[in-house]
Amino acid sequence: MTKVMVVDDEPLARQAIILLLQQQGEFFTRILESADGIHALELFEQESPDILFLDIKIPGINGLELAERLGGRCVIVFVTAYDEFAVQAFEANATDYLLKPYDDERFYLALDKAREKLANRQLSYFHRLMNMPNVPKISSYKSRLVIRDPGRIRLVDVESVDYFLGAGNYAEVHLKDGKQLLHRETLTSLEKQLDPELFIRIHRSCIVRQDRIVELRPNEKGDYTVILRGGQELTLSRRNKHKLAELLD
Repeated sequence: MTKVMVVDDEPLARQAIILLLQQQGEFFTRILESADGIHALELFEQESPDILFLDIKIPGINGLELAERLGGRCVIVFVTAYDEFAVQAFEANATDYLLKPYDDERFYLALDKAREKLANRQLSYFHRLMNMPNVPKISSYKSRLVIRDPGRIRLVDVESVDYFLGAGNYAEVHLKDGKQLLHRETLTSLEKQLDPELFIRIHRSCIVRQDRIVELRPNEKGDYTVILRGGQELTLSRRNKHKLAELLD
């Protein structure tokens, strides 16, 4: 069962969402509501809702700042009349960005995405709990990247990435389908945002998804050639040789 909170300074906007949620029967154990960011933060600390429907422009602290303060502790769907904050919202790891006015179908699509993300988090939590019983925690690593191209913004699922190559202040994003994108972020910054159980840095200029590695070949210089499922060849440097144990585990 799930707790949900609706944060919007317009009573009618809050009530519209609440009515749509109530049509889901007994899926939600409790539906909370708030009209400003400060109260919403206090209510969140008291009740720990699982899903948050959040407006951008609210009194106290705005929705983006509230999302940052919550630090990924719940699944967030932004519901707003302003389209110009979409990039910032997805950078705050939003699950969806719902523009007012919306119809019931669009709302339930956003709700389905939130439910799916929540289910994945809970599955990850129980998996970690079984393997690390003394350190139970929910993953807050990036599940999507926001990549700006001239004239458009791409939302790329981390699941679709094979590996990253460093290119100065940028990173080349190599996808499973063979496509390449340029992301304005350093590898060091990306490494902190990626789940270390999924990705491993094998070289100062390369981060690779572990389950894409199929072969390791030692070289004369003491490093290793790393072969991926698609046939790509990367290098595991000598300074990262200690990470072999992680790859072979």
